[in-house]
Amino acid sequence: MKNLPKSLVDKANQYKLLQPEAQKNLLEQLYINHQLSWAEIGKLCDTYANKVRRDANKYDIQSRTKSEAQSTALKSGRHAHPTKGTKRDEETKIKISESVAEDWNNMTKAQRDKKREEAKKRWDEKSEEEIKQFRKAAGDAVRKAAKEGSALEHFLLNELIAAGYKIEFHKKQWVGRENLEIDLYLPELNVALEVDGPSHFKDIWGADNLAKNKQRDNEKSGLLLGRGCVILRVRQKKALSNKYKRDILASVLETLEQIKRKKPEKGKRHIILGEN
Repeated sequence: MKNLPKSLVDKANQYKLLQPEAQKNLLEQLYINHQLSWAEIGKLCDTYANKVRRDANKYDIQSRTKSEAQSTALKSGRHAHPTKGTKRDEETKIKISESVAEDWNNMTKAQRDKKREEAKKRWDEKSEEEIKQFRKAAGDAVRKAAKEGSALEHFLLNELIAAGYKIEFHKKQWVGRENLEIDLYLPELNVALEVDGPSHFKDIWGADNLAKNKQRDNEKSGLLLGRGCVILRVRQKKALSNKYKRDILASVLETLEQIKRKKPEKGKRHIILGEN
């Protein structure tokens, strides 16, 4: 609580005697402008954290979410980063990602909109050079993914191998007159697993590129289906969180089990996952 103006400290010492409008103004300055926690404000006002929090709620001052409060505490230096320099095991990572997903799902629409607005504001505040570097890095990542396979492809590759499936990665094969490359091919089931990033179904690089991607995908699908393949097309429509990857993997494994039990009939061999 360093560097607080003396006038604010004096007002805080008299908090219980202030009129409602003066209390509201003081809480806004301490909580919003100076980013103090309710515990710190309560101590400064010689009362309890819950008391000033209840007052803030009465004055329509919205409390920060748990993640926002943690972020503020770290940025202010009030708390050391709990995980910096440490390594987490896989079980811990899963629990954390599940918790983050649950927090997001439990947010109100207003809270989500606020998060999106804050992200947009951070982007708008970037300099032209920062934006240029960001776009260059994004372009490099796209080109690398096209050459070496996306992160989701590699994740599915490793997990499917661990599950006992034989996988041919980025398999090239001639179908008719076309030399096709399949992202992940399961020869024992004759399944072509295609992982589509957003550029396959969103106008990211322009309408012409989207149309070309769709045409190539349709032609490729037609050739593979004509050869008796089952196409399992995964569409990555969300950010690649650990939870999202596990959800996609669960859908892929379930679908493969169904294919093992009974190959789909013609007309039902183009299966799309990840639409929701």
